[in-house]
Formats: sequence, C-alpha cells, structure tokens
Amino acid sequence: MKTEDRTEPAIEPLPAQRSGHRRDLAAAAAGVVLVAAAVLVGRAFDDPARTLVVHWPPLLATWYPHLGPGTWIAPVVAAAVIAYGPVLADRLRWRGLLLSCYAASLAWVLSLAMIDGWGRGIAERLTTKHEYLRVIGRFDDIGAALHGFNGHILSGAPGNWPAHVAGHPPGATLTFVLLDRIGLGGGAWAGVWCIATGASAAVAVLIAVRVLADERTARRAAPFVVLAPVAIWAGTSADGYFAAVAAWTVALLALAATRRVRGPAAAALGAGLLYGLTCYLSYGLTLIALPLLAVLVLTRTARPLFHFVLGALVVPVAFTLAGFNWWEAYHLLVERYYQGAGGTRPYWYWVWANLACTAVAVGPATLAGLRRSTAGAPGAVRTLRSGAAAPSQRLVLLVSAALLALLAADLSGMSKAETERIWQPFMLWLLPAAALLPTRGRRGWLAAQAVVALAVNHLLWTGW
Repeated sequence: MKTEDRTEPAIEPLPAQRSGHRRDLAAAAAGVVLVAAAVLVGRAFDDPARTLVVHWPPLLATWYPHLGPGTWIAPVVAAAVIAYGPVLADRLRWRGLLLSCYAASLAWVLSLAMIDGWGRGIAERLTTKHEYLRVIGRFDDIGAALHGFNGHILSGAPGNWPAHVAGHPPGATLTFVLLDRIGLGGGAWAGVWCIATGASAAVAVLIAVRVLADERTARRAAPFVVLAPVAIWAGTSADGYFAAVAAWTVALLALAATRRVRGPAAAALGAGLLYGLTCYLSYGLTLIALPLLAVLVLTRTARPLFHFVLGALVVPVAFTLAGFNWWEAYHLLVERYYQGAGGTRPYWYWVWANLACTAVAVGPATLAGLRRSTAGAPGAVRTLRSGAAAPSQRLVLLVSAALLALLAADLSGMSKAETERIWQPFMLWLLPAAALLPTRGRRGWLAAQAVVALAVNHLLWTGW
C-alpha cells in the first residue's frame, strides 16, 4: 500500500463543525431516552407474555452485576485511550497509528471479554448449545455436510442444526471446522480467532476513511473507532469476525477505486473475494453492498467492478459446486425463523427497540456524530454532484450508506432483537461519524463511550 509517513499534527477542527455542542448533547440524551423507553416498554409488555424472548429487553442479556479479571484491566485501557488517544492519533506516523489502533482495539475487546472471566468470557462462549463448535464432528466429510446442509435447517428436520449454524450459510461453520483441522480446535482458539480478527476491523475502517475522505478525518476518528461499546459483542462473538471480513471488503475496494495501492486490480479482486465470503458468512451481510456502492459513488469510478465481480464469484461458485444452495437455504431459514423466536417477537416493538440496541452499542459520541452527519447529508449530496465535496462531507456520505443498510435490515423484519451483536458490520461504519465532533470535548465524549461499555459489561450478563 502506498503511504506517506507524516509527523505534523493534524489539530485543526473540520470545517463548519465548530458549533452545535448543545444539539450534540441533545442527540446523546435522545439516545438515553430511547433506550429507557425500550427497557420500560419491553419489561411491561413482556412480563406476562414472554414473547420478546430476551431476558433484559431490549438487549439479549440478564441483570447480573459482576466483577472479573477484566474489571481491573479494561478501565486502564479506556483511560489510556482517553488520555493519549487523541494526541497520538494526531502525531503518530500513519503506519504506526494503524498498528497502535489494532493493539488498542485488541486490548479493549479482550479486556471487556475478561470481565466475564477466561472461561465464561472467552473459552466457553462458542461452545454453548446454539453455537458452531457443537457440530464440528458432523463435518468430517465436508462435501457431504455441505450437500446435505439445507436438510437440517428447519426446526422439525431430523438432526436440525443449532440456532447459529442454521441461521448462517455454512461459511461461518466451516471457519471453525478448518481451525479445528489445523490443530486450533476448541472454544479457546475459536474465541481468540474472533477477537484477533474482529479487532482488525478498526484498521480497515481507518484505511477506508483515509482514502475516501482524508487522513486528518481518519486520525480524528481513530480513538472513537477503538473505544466503542460495540466491542462488548465483538469479543468471542463470530459476528465480530464477520464484521472484520466485511470491513476489509470495503477498505480494499476503496483502495482499488482510489488507486492508492500498488495493485488496484488485485485489491479489487480481493474485495470481491471477501464480499463473496461475507455473503456466505451471514445472509444479512449482502447489505454491505450499500457501503460498497457508496465507495464507487464517492470515487466516481467503475474501474474496479470487473475484478471485483470476478472475485465475488469465487466463493459462491465453490459452495454451489459443493452442493450448497444459498437461495434455498435462505428461504428455509426464513421459515425456521418464524417457527421460533421470529414468529413470536412483535415487529411493532423491535422495529424501534433494535435502534435502542444500536444506541447502546455505538455509544453517545457516535449518536452525536450521527446528528451532525444527518444534518449535513443533504448538503453533502449536493456537493458530491458538483464534484467538490469536502472530506467531512465525503465521510457523511459513507456513514449515511451504512446507516441505510442498518435501517434496511431493521425494516426487513428479519432482525428482531440481538442486533447489538448482529449489526456490528454496519455499526463499525457509524463510529467514524464522531470525527465530526469539535476538537474541544473529544476526551469527554471518549469517556462517555467507555462508561457505557464498562457499565453494560459489569451490570449485565450478555448472551454472546
């Protein structure tokens, strides 16, 4: 990748983003009200009926105040990012910043997971009855397992798959099967895999923001991309791994479209390959096509499309030849979804309570940034047409595309609850909106992010 190291600090605020502090606070407060309403309405409605199928609505969690080894580590990581993150983001060389962000993201995710302890927080999370590791033995013959995969999706089918295996294309399960094949079997290695890959998503987001907006914007976003409450669900959740694959898809396409890499064709091919894999990790992640489309719109080019499409065909063709039918599986999943929780969870509640889950996961700083992003979206669209969009406006358009993908998932009715975990691939692209906040007060917003994450992780026992 072509990069130019720099030592000059980027300390100036983004243009036209110096005011509006009270409106930012109001946006964060609105998020608090939304979450409180989802909690109160959820508890009042669900107590007699139990149709929400979560223990602590709107989150899939249980009230369980607790401490663990991470209790003493996570606050230290948060304090370090709050105290030094903004300064280091301004002053480190670019490659050093990316390495630092990966290390900080890894430390944050791992320390939050360790609040629940090594066993229950990491090593055992992917071994429960709903998870992928419960079926590793049924994939001794991978070809036969793929050929017969769809026959075990429905709840009434003989040997029906556990919830997460049935709820995803087999690319998700195969990841853990292959880890087992190379000697990294068991819950501990699976958890470490999800944490290590999931933390890399922060690097992918910053690379994409740098080439699509500019480096200063990416530097301002860096501490907020690292220190987000969504890290609670990135720890040992396979969705953290899915989010990283999707994030690198967008980053590679951005590098190819802007030709900020030595081999743009190879980057486009890699982006396509990862997008194909993304679609075979989770059905809903086909919606990552919206941020990918935003990349092409922002760069005003279709040059990478040929190599992207070529790469995107590889995984689907391989799975189809192996006997797995994606479309049939998806329709069977919809049927299973309504056989179970999807058939009892009321749409009228989750269509807005899902957004309350998102508010918790992205944190108050992101909500304030989204307030600025939404306000600036019409102007950003107008300037894009003229080809004169400022970096902050280009960021607004990228964030808006991710927000549209999230809203599409919400309105689909196939996302009722658990979205604090499931929507990680979309939430990641909302986090850079905090770069729009003024320089003054950045540490306060970062502290608010940390407080939400630490409070949720200590007071609730999250399901994933």
